Amino acid sequence: MRLPLSTLEVFNAIAKEGSLSAAAQKLGIKRSTVSHQLKSLEDRIGTALFIRTTRSINLTEAGRALARNSGPAFEQLADGLESALTVGHAARGTLKLAIPEIAYHLLVRKMLVPFQTLYPEIEVELLLTDALSDVLGESLHAGFRVGGLIAQDMVAISLTGPLTTAVVASPKYLKERGTPKDPTELLAHNCLRYRLQSSSQIAPWTFSGPDGDYPVEVRGSLIANSSPVTVEMAARGLGVAYSFRDTCVDALASGQIEEVLTEHRVSIPGINIYFPPEYRSMTPLRLFIRHLKESLIGASSEWPH
Repeated sequence: MRLPLSTLEVFNAIAKEGSLSAAAQKLGIKRSTVSHQLKSLEDRIGTALFIRTTRSINLTEAGRALARNSGPAFEQLADGLESALTVGHAARGTLKLAIPEIAYHLLVRKMLVPFQTLYPEIEVELLLTDALSDVLGESLHAGFRVGGLIAQDMVAISLTGPLTTAVVASPKYLKERGTPKDPTELLAHNCLRYRLQSSSQIAPWTFSGPDGDYPVEVRGSLIANSSPVTVEMAARGLGVAYSFRDTCVDALASGQIEEVLTEHRVSIPGINIYFPPEYRSMTPLRLFIRHLKESLIGASSEWPH
């Protein structure tokens, strides 16, 4: 049986306000409509819910039972509606993001603390993955994508320009093993490789040449599903790592690692954040992207329309 929600709403308004006229004013409807809805509910139940006199209106025993049980439910419904109206439109709530480890280290790692200092009521949940996540299917609000295509039904915002690859090793390693002058010379080196989390494939080491880009099938003693781990191990002298140059800037500047084969770098499309159009007005997401873009040197904080 379908619940007579509209008539129950009228009933609870009468019980709470103490008269048909006050209930009509509260609900923004005519008094005659309130009277009609009350009669309809009483006819459906088969008993009177109020005792009406010229001076007052009082609940019957059945009316008191109905008010006692339906009143809290309508308050919960009102609270639920209020929550739906405010969720996503205030600087609070949960923000769930799927992000590749590279994008985390390059974009989010340094901005997250100041962001949450500014907005302590926004709870950020990070899912570290290099897969193209199904934002809606996985109950996420947005995802990051390094290069590649993004579904046409998603809003995509570019966060970086093209990313350039880099081959790095520690000065100590290069002194002991020699500095490769050509990508094919890496076949004689201990190459620290990255296994893609989404496909479980070893990420290719691709280089540019006169005839275009080409891969080199390197080998080595370490495979990790974390690219920053391979760079860290390279800095410790274990071998040679292949990553994005932007993620190695600090280690390069400190002299922990050196870049080799610079003339053979390859560029790929940069990092985008993507989300469903329905989340365009979600305040926590808007604030996060604005703060993220403002933290990037020379980036615009303009929000797409």
